[in-house]
Amino acid sequence: MGRLVERLAKEKGHEIAYIADASDAGLSEDALAVKLRGYDAAIDFSDVSGVVRNTKACLAAGVPLVEGTTGWNDSRDEIERLVREQNGGMVFGANFSIGVNLFYRIVQKAAMLFSDFPEYEVFIEEQHHSRKKDAPSGTALKLKHIVEEVMDDVTSVASTRAGNIPGTHRVGFDGPADQILLTHTARSREGFALGAILAAEWIAGKKGFYDFSGVIDEII
Repeated sequence: MGRLVERLAKEKGHEIAYIADASDAGLSEDALAVKLRGYDAAIDFSDVSGVVRNTKACLAAGVPLVEGTTGWNDSRDEIERLVREQNGGMVFGANFSIGVNLFYRIVQKAAMLFSDFPEYEVFIEEQHHSRKKDAPSGTALKLKHIVEEVMDDVTSVASTRAGNIPGTHRVGFDGPADQILLTHTARSREGFALGAILAAEWIAGKKGFYDFSGVIDEII
């Protein structure tokens, strides 16, 4: 993801001022903040173990952060508190694909339609490459939340990790006589990188704690 973000950002005319790699993993948040200071935005697709450190470093540097790493829900309250208390800027998201964020709205509308028909049960399936560590994916959990805001509990969430699958998500509405299946399939990771760059362009110069789906709402 880092290499994709670098290439696509350059193609869009942005300057890449600093790239943090594995050699920076041992840096303290203060040392990292020194390297980040003065930039318009930072994009993080690293590891869940570094999310709190990277957030604190960006806050100390005064740099808005686009957080693309998933699996840090347990730290969300702490991170939101830090961003708001220190008047920072952050965009986070379970998925930075623009298509997925539109898919959220399709699923929400479908759930509203099916909410009047309790005979339909809902299931979610997601597939990703074998290197993805969190399961279910953040996107699957977001879809589950969207459905359960208007319907009964989702019956099941199933995860597959294999090969090089960029990402596939299905939401099924299964009834006694038929089934409706909604599917989003990523062809590559470029969609995630382009969405993160869009978020970085949007958050530059802003303050606050934003879900990327809300950013899409504002853009469209």
